[in-house]
Amino acid sequence: MLFRSDNVTAVCPEVIAAILAVNEGDAAPYGADAVTARLDDAFGRYFETPVHVHPVATGIAANALSLAAAMPPPGAAICHAGAHVNTSESGAPEFFSGGGKLITLDGAHGRLEPAAIERLLAALPPDRLQSAPPTVVTITQGTEAGTVYPLDRIAAIAAICRARGLVLHMDGARFENARARLGCTPAALSWRAGVDILSYGATKNGAMCADAVVIFRDSPHAERLNRFMGQRRLRAGQVFSKMRYLSAQLLAMVEDGVAARNAAHANAMAARLSAGLAALPGVRLVHPTEINEVFVLMPEDVRARLAARGFPVRARPEDPDLVRFVTAWNTRAQDVEAFLAAAGGAAVAAA
Repeated sequence: MLFRSDNVTAVCPEVIAAILAVNEGDAAPYGADAVTARLDDAFGRYFETPVHVHPVATGIAANALSLAAAMPPPGAAICHAGAHVNTSESGAPEFFSGGGKLITLDGAHGRLEPAAIERLLAALPPDRLQSAPPTVVTITQGTEAGTVYPLDRIAAIAAICRARGLVLHMDGARFENARARLGCTPAALSWRAGVDILSYGATKNGAMCADAVVIFRDSPHAERLNRFMGQRRLRAGQVFSKMRYLSAQLLAMVEDGVAARNAAHANAMAARLSAGLAALPGVRLVHPTEINEVFVLMPEDVRARLAARGFPVRARPEDPDLVRFVTAWNTRAQDVEAFLAAAGGAAVAAA
């Protein structure tokens, strides 16, 4: 109930049931099992288009392998300065790509601006030997600021990519939270908007250790991206001997409506938490609360009083007063209200 992260929660019952359902008998190893064989069809129905699905254990692996496929040396990826691939993956995209470069841009509330991408590309001629040529743009949905890219902005970025032959990658660690916010289909939020390759996040949404690289087969880059992925996953230690346990989790998410339900609930709890925190004296929202993350400026004395009431709060490293709260699939309304009651008392005492 500390709202530290959606990574700290238990695994949702539907995923546990799916794991137990495949936990009998023998199965072919390294993804040759019958459960993994269902992934392409199941995700194809979910996204309403043919796809290649590559299960991995972590979002970092999904991002790093996706970007490595899209920026072979001497390629570069354009990303937001606050993107997870830039701030929180210990150079994994650069490592897995064999020396790819991340080129960062700023943008309000964690979102890249199409015009800024255009300006950057105009300043980096592809035949200039001194610069790593951009080969991919990566966007985070929802963003590291707890906001979402509207569909028209994704389409505008995709149009830039298509005009210049670039890949558009989406870091979808919280893809389902963004989809719940926008009220759109998985197809609308991905390939129909112009996304070529997606890091699909399930772990933050109730899975145990399962994410996936989803390549949309109608993308002009699909054959090259998919050809890269198999062997690189093996080299990265992401082809598991008992792959059926990852695949079962992913199937449970997309076949039974679990992903949508979990994300919608987490978003609703975040909206409740956000409204309560914004009403407290001395506490100010930094970004709009659009998914399941709430960013506020909270003075140290309020945090100290919260800790004394049994609610330790950690400030973000970039600002001593910036705090992120994250809700999840299993956050209860009474947990939110208990925290807000404690925070209200702490804020009043500090005022």
